Amino acid sequence: MTGEVAVLGAGMHPWGKWGRGFVEYGVAAARAALADAGIEWRDVGSIVGADTVRGGYPGYVAGATFAKALGWQGARVASVYAACASGAQAVAAARAQILAGLADVVLVVGADAAPKGFFRPAGGDRPDDPDWLRFRVLGATNPTYFGLYARRRMAVHGDTVEDFAQVKVKNAALGALNPYARYRKRVSAEEVAASAVVADPLRLLDICATSDGGAALVLSSMEFARRRGMAEPVRIRAVSTVTPTYPNTVLDLPDIATDSAAAVEPAAGTFRASIARAAYEEAGVGPEELSLAEVYDLSTALELQWYEDLGLCGEGEGAKLLREGATAPGGRIPVNTSGGLASFGEAVPAQAIAQVCELTWQLRGDAGARQVQHARVGITANQGLFGHGSAVIAVR
Repeated sequence: MTGEVAVLGAGMHPWGKWGRGFVEYGVAAARAALADAGIEWRDVGSIVGADTVRGGYPGYVAGATFAKALGWQGARVASVYAACASGAQAVAAARAQILAGLADVVLVVGADAAPKGFFRPAGGDRPDDPDWLRFRVLGATNPTYFGLYARRRMAVHGDTVEDFAQVKVKNAALGALNPYARYRKRVSAEEVAASAVVADPLRLLDICATSDGGAALVLSSMEFARRRGMAEPVRIRAVSTVTPTYPNTVLDLPDIATDSAAAVEPAAGTFRASIARAAYEEAGVGPEELSLAEVYDLSTALELQWYEDLGLCGEGEGAKLLREGATAPGGRIPVNTSGGLASFGEAVPAQAIAQVCELTWQLRGDAGARQVQHARVGITANQGLFGHGSAVIAVR
């Protein structure tokens, strides 16, 4: 186990399609987090920005961009990019600075202004980039991959389109209770089934949108938190940012081929399972101790996969766990109490930070109508392109 850091504040800018720049969303989230923490910007010792590749040059140096927008005050600065895992990488960088004694208080910010439609690779010809290749060689957009993955679960584990629809029903009901969610409307399984087919078997309501939004956290050393009179703050106990282990034999976005297992036996578990395992080992907890989980539901089928990868159930038992109501409010292990990406959409650099915001509010007992009773331990799970693992465990 490593040392803990305190979460003093959490803040967000509502998700949507607002038509403004990412800096505005990030600054709004940062100011909300600072106000929540009761901390002045001038008292922050470091700022870590999660980068966006869609914000031009300012997006590539997000830490300094946000620092300038908040007002230069001499803080340390760092910027990180790990695609969808950027937010967790930013949290990891902030935690490392605090534990190293480089700063008592660190502000973590991520924001994005996403394009219309589904994500595509950045411009230019890059034949050495597997993300570019899957579009140009295979025509495999993100929804195509999601559809293939759903078909695999149906073939291997017996999942049904009705199971996928129930994931959306659950998450939409929770999103309807979240003031920061883009989609705040309950949906029925019949409405999911009636929505347009995007990538068989997935319908439009099975797949998350692309969104604008921002999220921020104020982290501190435990000593600083105690000096501020916070005897029992929410604490980050683990941040997992692992990479795959050779040979990596499971097809995964954006890769279009896998390592051969002819000469070397693959690891006992998959890459995604290793993300959670590393977090559990670092935190000294197991899945049976979790109160809730926030997972990366790019599609309804992928949420079911995360149930298994987090060890909430056995392999192939994700749909069974859902049918039993275990992942719904009041169940054994509620999942995506925020409403998930199903309700928010993707604002890439912000989403892993937003997951920790939800854990923070739940562990404090501040989640309102979507509150998990007696929440004590929560985990997030996310994944960025090219082998960026991402999981955070928070406790109280």
